[in-house]
Amino acid sequence: MKKLKLFTLICPFVFLVSMINSNSVIAQKAKEDKALTIIKIELGYPDPGIPFYHFKASLELPQASIIEVEAAVDGKVLRATDLKREDEPEDLHRPPLSERPPSGYSLSLDGTHYKNLTVVGWVKWQPGKDYNIRLTVRLKKTTKPAADDQFLTASRTVKAPSEVGVFDPAWKNYKSVVLSETAGISRTNEATEVLLPFYPDEAQQLTRDVRVVAVDPKTHAITEVASQVYDVQEYLKEDNLAPDTKGVPTRNVPLWLPTVSARVAFLADVPAKTSRVFLVYYNNPDAMVKFYRTDLSVQGEAPGLQIDNDKISVVLHANSGHLDQMTLKSKPEYPLFHRLETNGAVHWNPDIYVPPMAWTHSADWKNPKGNKVISGTVIAKSEVWDNLRGVPEVDASVRYEFYPGVPYFISSTCMRINETVNCLALRNAEMVFRRELITHAAWYDIVRDTVIIYDVQNMPDLTDLKMEADVPWIVFFNKEKGIGFAGIQLDYSNSGIESPTRLLNPFFYITGGPWIYWARGLSHTFLSSNMQQVVPVLKGNVFAEKWAYLMYEFDKNTLPYAAAISWQKRLTHPLRIQLVEEVDPRVSKTLQEVFMDKGKSGWEGRDTHK
Repeated sequence: MKKLKLFTLICPFVFLVSMINSNSVIAQKAKEDKALTIIKIELGYPDPGIPFYHFKASLELPQASIIEVEAAVDGKVLRATDLKREDEPEDLHRPPLSERPPSGYSLSLDGTHYKNLTVVGWVKWQPGKDYNIRLTVRLKKTTKPAADDQFLTASRTVKAPSEVGVFDPAWKNYKSVVLSETAGISRTNEATEVLLPFYPDEAQQLTRDVRVVAVDPKTHAITEVASQVYDVQEYLKEDNLAPDTKGVPTRNVPLWLPTVSARVAFLADVPAKTSRVFLVYYNNPDAMVKFYRTDLSVQGEAPGLQIDNDKISVVLHANSGHLDQMTLKSKPEYPLFHRLETNGAVHWNPDIYVPPMAWTHSADWKNPKGNKVISGTVIAKSEVWDNLRGVPEVDASVRYEFYPGVPYFISSTCMRINETVNCLALRNAEMVFRRELITHAAWYDIVRDTVIIYDVQNMPDLTDLKMEADVPWIVFFNKEKGIGFAGIQLDYSNSGIESPTRLLNPFFYITGGPWIYWARGLSHTFLSSNMQQVVPVLKGNVFAEKWAYLMYEFDKNTLPYAAAISWQKRLTHPLRIQLVEEVDPRVSKTLQEVFMDKGKSGWEGRDTHK
């Protein structure tokens, strides 16, 4: 009996211990079920799909949930990370299709349910070094945080690749630029320009410390390319966060931060139909000025400059800064010029004829009041602007851009009507040559859908050859000398602020006399059947052009206009640019917009569940 009692006493104890152990296993299993699983994590090189040095982690959550993710590298929390679901397509050979800027975090919260996901974050890693990466996932039932949210954390130590070097760590920051080629034409040393913003404390010597490197997509090796920094602009004013007169806080975060912006030009190699990554490094206080050598050079005193590369030599008129002569380096004995009527330049306008005042062209300027020159190894620019002589109601500008290694330059012209004027002629995009230098003209006729070649040697004086205003290209060539000059139309726009444009039968045309020229007639009654009728050009109207002017040679086995067609395809399909930047820690985690009137924002109570 005593033994039985003892057994009876022991059994409840064993049962109780068994129950405790069982509950402990269940609790342990439940805890394990809530673990954050890092399936894979690695440090990677830039490629077009993730164009920066980064970590990439594949995660599995215990259940699908709305989440927030925080990443810390060696204890330093990253300001932002990129999240992608497992089923989202990824093409690392092309620039990223979707992104969520920091402003999105404060307005449209991420209501997507994640189960398996990829997390990507910026890490400026050094080869062969170990990095501890801690990932924390907040599981939420709604987009907004709540007291019962669950936090899951996991960390791994990852060794950075060591096969290929990275750029000098003395440069503390970089921005990523992805260039994409879309025309099927491989680009070599293609002059490319991007406008970049910087924080002032990181941009105290941009013209000295900027370096641009190309990333090889296969080997990940980097190669420094020729670059140039110019047009540095500063806005250093800080937002006033002081309370209003009643002591009420105006806002918790600034609407803007002081910013320095600059243009960065560089030479890029991008094979046909591909994307390539270029990294723009900056913020090295000890950096010295770097001089790059190209074939681009600028000589003379503005506005009468001479600009050369290994393909062409261009001389600008000493008075006006307009194109005065262009010579192909392979045919130096055959320069193209005009030097007959009045100012004698090749490039004549914008122009306007408002009788009884004289017909005035931008080429009639004598030391225009606006004059700016940029001389560099990637881009050289000449810019002139002023009122049209004798007509203060009209402003105009002429800008040229030159690049190394190419047989063309870019011309941008603009005309602004400050007060309404009544005119017989309003024109733009005019190129004038001495008649005996040109034997033929060619252009693509949009109406007839064919290329027209016209013998201008035998064309009667003051005969007009008309074409559509949006003619894609037009060529003057000399059949005997085997040289051609092409205009390739890149952009053409007319608009108005106070008034809409009123253009009388706009067209493009060629005419001949002691000279031969082409020009755009925007409103040109002077060449109409009733040539003395005037048409007002209204206040606030703006007329703009952008052309590439190309000089080339051809032989008897080549179509005299073939170069124009080839370059037109290339120039009208420039490299596409996508800028990708790290989210700086100083970027606020909330966003405040200033609305013109009080009212709803449209975001009240919104829950996207996306």
